[in-house]
Amino acid sequence: MGGPVQQAERTIRAVLIAGPTASGKSALAIEIARRCGGVVVNADSMQVYADLRILSARPSAAEERSVPHRLYGHVDGAVNYSAMRYAAEVAALLPALWAEGRLPVLVGGTGLYFKAVTEGFSAMPPVPEAVREAFRARAGDMATEALHAELAGLDPVMAGRLRPSDRMRIMRAIEVRLATGRSLASFQGEREPGPLGGLPLLRLFVSPQREAVRARIDRRFEAMMAEGALDEVARLRERRLDPLLPVMRAHGVPGLAAHLDGAITLEEAIRRGQADTRAYAKRQVTWFRHQMAGWQAVAPEAALDAALRVLEG
Repeated sequence: MGGPVQQAERTIRAVLIAGPTASGKSALAIEIARRCGGVVVNADSMQVYADLRILSARPSAAEERSVPHRLYGHVDGAVNYSAMRYAAEVAALLPALWAEGRLPVLVGGTGLYFKAVTEGFSAMPPVPEAVREAFRARAGDMATEALHAELAGLDPVMAGRLRPSDRMRIMRAIEVRLATGRSLASFQGEREPGPLGGLPLLRLFVSPQREAVRARIDRRFEAMMAEGALDEVARLRERRLDPLLPVMRAHGVPGLAAHLDGAITLEEAIRRGQADTRAYAKRQVTWFRHQMAGWQAVAPEAALDAALRVLEG
């Protein structure tokens, strides 16, 4: 390895790159890895899924060949992947990378993944698949308000913490109560350290102008359609997966699936996918602003120089 990697190894143990979707994070991570002998490690909750190369905007096959990439497209869409599993996989990956003198470059837009590997996370219990399947079969036709009322009877503490409209978190709280007999709240105070906790890290938040991101999101969604996004959703739809799985709720999937069902036009499905993605980008910026103290906000055009100044000294 070259000098920059050796210096990075002595000082910065990993680079973390976050930012809203379509902000140019992946290209930045690849260039840093190329210059510093690094490995790009996914930190995006949708890019883990094998079923969603196009709609999740995963790096292309050529980009993945240009520098080593890890934790991309390695999870089947039928799996409900979690921040806990992500942290465990990163923890297993890091020692080998460091032993090889490689600089881990974690990149993505999922804030909980970054919190899990840096600050740790609550030691949430696994829910047996039989418990989850039995509950979801019963809950499928229930209104969210009815589920919240059920949670209030089982676990009034968590019911008081969750919005009556927050279906996914309500269901998770019920599943934990059914599986363990304990309130989800009782686990939230028990934290396990993250694999990068307490280490010297370079944390960059790529922060483009809002209108530039919105325009780029719209253009990118159109490019995804040209690349075969509709066929990707058609293949996913044929699997008849649980509609509550993360892969089925990825931006673009519900609208394109509705079009394939004949419910809306293709133009409306595209507009819906673009609007959902723009709203998500806005939430990402807000979330990082309030949840991720200590990150350096950088404009996309200045991000590489900012990173190399630290890594190369």
